[in-house]
Amino acid sequence: MRRSATRALASAALLAVAGCPRPATQPSPAAGEPELRVALAVGVPTVVLGGDGGGEQFVTDDGNGQPIGSIPAGARWIAVPDSASGGAQLRLMKPDGTATEPHRGIAVVNVTEDRFAMANGRRYRGRIHVVAGRAGGGLTLVNRLSVESYIAGVVAPEIGARRPDEEAAVLAQAVVSRTFALRNRGRYESLGFDAYADVRDQVYNGVAAETPQAWAAVRRTAGQVLRYRGDIIDAYFHSTCGFSTAGVEEAFSTARARPYLRPVSDANGKGHYYCDISPRFRWREEWDGQKLRAIFTRTLPTVMPLGGDGLQPITDVQVSRTTRSGRVAELRIVFERGDVRIAGGNVRSVLRPDADRTLNSTAFQLTVTKDGGQVSRLVAAGAGSGHAVGMCQWGAVGRARAGQDYRRILSTYFPGTTLDRIY
Repeated sequence: MRRSATRALASAALLAVAGCPRPATQPSPAAGEPELRVALAVGVPTVVLGGDGGGEQFVTDDGNGQPIGSIPAGARWIAVPDSASGGAQLRLMKPDGTATEPHRGIAVVNVTEDRFAMANGRRYRGRIHVVAGRAGGGLTLVNRLSVESYIAGVVAPEIGARRPDEEAAVLAQAVVSRTFALRNRGRYESLGFDAYADVRDQVYNGVAAETPQAWAAVRRTAGQVLRYRGDIIDAYFHSTCGFSTAGVEEAFSTARARPYLRPVSDANGKGHYYCDISPRFRWREEWDGQKLRAIFTRTLPTVMPLGGDGLQPITDVQVSRTTRSGRVAELRIVFERGDVRIAGGNVRSVLRPDADRTLNSTAFQLTVTKDGGQVSRLVAAGAGSGHAVGMCQWGAVGRARAGQDYRRILSTYFPGTTLDRIY
């Protein structure tokens, strides 16, 4: 991160020398507030810089900070891999058909009042970086910005717009998202960024995703994170637990147990659950024999090799082992000759309702109907949505409606942790 910070200072110095104003749209970071590098696109063939709605974009070489040029307001330059270098460098194609010299990477910052850096038609705070020849080829598009600005673009996509009486859930989401981001900062250092802008980390859509509600939550919780014995925690969250959260080792086979990521009941003490307001609180999926065979033919090879004869007739599907919170730890699929056992972490991707949709959760029970010794119908009756570890988002909404503040929500879902402001 030290090298990236140096580059940022060099770019800022060049802007000052050139007489360009500091972008007024960039909030001043708090003392000690880190930056994040968010991968907006990885391995893509082109990146469009500037465009309608954008101001003037100042472009520098990402390695030495030297000026490359200025993209006029409303104009578009297109970054493409440089064929002469085998894609190890990139060039910027201008509207008149001319191209810049090749560069390993470039940095872009907006210099127009009340405008933002633009890439692929979206607006972003901070700086845009485009690097060639990394992460498997093509171009990598990265947004480097302050943590608080990043969280402002994450909160609404992750928890949605909420009513005034659900504000505590939004505050809790801001803290959890910040904690997750800072805990995982540097995880993809070899690729040149800290986080993906999608469900591999957190959904981040730039300025378009920011809302007054999200910014209010960010400002009210600024710099606050969850810690356990002084360390920033692994702050997992999910949509709907269904009845209880799960221990982290239940959902991720390679994860070690954490005292603060253990099963927590979502019962409200009145015969209901806080997350029963979720549209995925209870669900049902059904397969006939033909569909089940088609799904398994597609999904089983991703976790195990199939014999040369293909998929044998399916004679049974069973939950052979459960976790301590009552989820499926192992699924047994029985064939005419032998069986296979699917570990809990793979169950949702193997037992898919459709080819392009994973199963909502591993909290389900099965009903099997057979015809001639083969499975003719399989029904899964389940609860919740997601891996169930950490904060239940719909449970947080329910708790907020019940009058719990965000501190109590967080201490419930992450027992034993402390809420600390670190900058």
